[in-house]
Amino acid sequence: MTPTKNHIGRKISRIRELKDMKQEALAQAMGTSQQAVSIMENSETIEEDKLAEVAKALGVSVEAIKNFSEEGVINYFNNFSDNSINQGPIGAHNVCHFNPLDKLMESVEENKRLYERLLKAEQDKIEYLEKLLKVR
Repeated sequence: MTPTKNHIGRKISRIRELKDMKQEALAQAMGTSQQAVSIMENSETIEEDKLAEVAKALGVSVEAIKNFSEEGVINYFNNFSDNSINQGPIGAHNVCHFNPLDKLMESVEENKRLYERLLKAEQDKIEYLEKLLKVR
């Protein structure tokens, strides 16, 4: 039996591998066993509801799985790393103008400042209430 170009199970397997995810991790995200994932990855076709579940666990769309191709991945990374991405709207969506980790850390620091302000306000309230109780 010759494998077809649209072997959904193989596409799932390659996307999982590109995401550096083991079958066990995908199985856990789906609430199933590693053996079930292995069987699924060897299946040429998969039911739509199961495919939606896999897509969600992998963090991709169903269309991304259906349309996945090795050539597409190679082209994506070639376009992503060359300078042509700065030459107009084609490929411009690949440009990241900030470090996501920096943005995450900014959010963490802002949350920390907000928490400290809230804590200070609560301490001020307690002090005020204690003063009121002492006056009586």
